[in-house]
Formats: sequence, C-alpha cells, structure tokens
Amino acid sequence: MLDDRAKLLLKALVERYIADGQPVGSRTLARAAGMELSPATIRNVMSDLEELGLIASPHTSAGRIPTARGYRLFVDTMLTVRRESLTGVSDMASPGLEAGQPHRVISNAAQMLSNLSQFVGVVMAPRRASVFRHIEFLSLSERRVLVIIVSPEGDVQNRIIHTQVNFTQPQLLEAANFLNAHYSGLTMEAVRERLKTELDALRGEIADLMKAAVDIGAEASEAQDEVVVSGERNLLSVSEFSSDMGNLRRMFDLFEQKTQLIRLLDVSAQADGVRIYIGGESQVVPYEDLSVVTAPYEVDGQVVGTLGVIGPQRMSYERMIQIVDVTAKLVGNALSHHK
Repeated sequence: MLDDRAKLLLKALVERYIADGQPVGSRTLARAAGMELSPATIRNVMSDLEELGLIASPHTSAGRIPTARGYRLFVDTMLTVRRESLTGVSDMASPGLEAGQPHRVISNAAQMLSNLSQFVGVVMAPRRASVFRHIEFLSLSERRVLVIIVSPEGDVQNRIIHTQVNFTQPQLLEAANFLNAHYSGLTMEAVRERLKTELDALRGEIADLMKAAVDIGAEASEAQDEVVVSGERNLLSVSEFSSDMGNLRRMFDLFEQKTQLIRLLDVSAQADGVRIYIGGESQVVPYEDLSVVTAPYEVDGQVVGTLGVIGPQRMSYERMIQIVDVTAKLVGNALSHHK
C-alpha cells in the first residue's frame, strides 16, 4: 500500500504526463506536487513506485511515465470529477442532440463524442428485442431443415439447420404449430426461458428442433447490433500511435471489424454509470496503448445501448468521464422524446 506522500507524487506525475506527454523527472515532479522534498527523497519514492509497477522509465529518458497499473490506481482512487465542469460539457454538447430518428441521434452522438474528445467516438445503437409473429419449418433433404421466422414488422429470416434425426413434414408442422400457438409475439429470450420448463411435454427431437429455431432467432437479433464509429482519423495525430504504423493498423482493424467493440460495449451495458477500461489490464481492451471510457444510456429507465470514447492511455480521464456521462444522458433524452 502507498503512503500519502507516494500517492501525492504518483497523482502529480500522472497529471503532469497527461498534460505534457513528456517523461517526468524528479525536479519537475517536486514542483508539480508542491512539496518541499529533496531530489533524493523524490528519487527514492519514484524508485518504489517503479518497483510496484506503477511507473516505468523509458530507455531514452531519466524521467518516468505511468504504466497501465499506475493509470488504474490514479483513476480508481485519485480522480475527482467536478460537477461544475459537467455543466460546461453539457452546454457544448446539447445543441447537437435533439429528438429525432434513432439512427440520426446515434450518428450525431458518435460525431459529438469524437469532436468533444478529439479521439474516437463509438455508440452502440439501441438493441431491438427479437420478436417473432410466425415460424415455419420446411424439410429440405436428409437432416436439413429450413427455418423461416417472420417478425411483427414483416421482416423474414431464413436459416438452414442440420438436425440429429430426420423429420417428416407433418412433424415439422406440429412443431411450428406449437410454437405459433404458444409463443407468437414473445421475444426469443422469453421463448427460450419458457421452453426450458415446458419442453418436457414434447418429444425430445421436437424439443431440440425448437431450441435450434430459438437460437437462430436470438442470433439474428444480435446480428442487428450496429456500432457507429466516428473520428478514427483523430488517432493519426496522437504521438503514441502515429510513430507505430503496425499498432495504428491494428486499431483501424478493430474499428472496421467491430466484433470486439460490440463485446466491449456489451460488457459496459451491464455496469452502472461510467466505466474506464485501460489497455493491457485485461482481454476486454485488446491493445495496450488504448483506453476506453464508456457509459450505458437508457430509454424510459431501461438500458438499451452503450457509448464511449476510445483514445490513448494518456488522456484527460476527468474530461472524458464528463463527455461520456453527459452524452449518455442526452442520447437517452433524445430517444425517449422521439417515441
């Protein structure tokens, strides 16, 4: 555990490095911390912090920079967000987000996050529950069945499934009739839960067929997840990235493929309020130099999506928290008023 002096010096070092982007030496640190300490004392404390893995010394400099672990300690225990700053961010943000079509609100929000942060803005569009109005099964050939799912809006999903046994068309009709009679109008998640307790009444192979159909419906719903990304080019002017083209290329792949982004935003949707993920800490953020600040947004009290800012570890976390927090509230309001 760190004593108060070590905490104060770590806080001053992180803040100085975020502001300047230069490794921090003991003399600079003494001035930044406002403490009457000898250079030797400060060097000893910095050595202790380095042993704990909270700061590191770049090979070209006598100064120190924070590690992912140092940023985490700073974010968790030393960061305070001033409420008056939130008002300032809200004033800048609110003109860009008015009630309107959801896709426009989401697109504007991603752009606003990018403009305010000068990094990358990401927004996951509201997740739509997958509800089916009608389902059909058609036998194609041996152990291959076509599943047709019709949504209440008339959208049609077709998928071929491979079954363990051969089904006759009358058996497939029986399964479809059962699903349509008992579950039409429910979400696939609700159907899945009810099937767990109600399938004992059906023959095992028909039960398996229905489970497969429900899984297809749920997968179709997940495939609808849309992530809007704005401001990727801002990373070109971040010195930590622009000097390493390989790293930059991997990050652009992340924004293009979006699967990892969806996973990250999914994790964030289960959290209360703003969350900060620092690269190198876990598998959630795949690249060591990245940090992600996220928050879920709500419509009518229900979390329906997540948004955030992606940038370098060396970012003003206090400001990013303000930007993400305010934007999440504005997006929720804009989508609620559109209904």
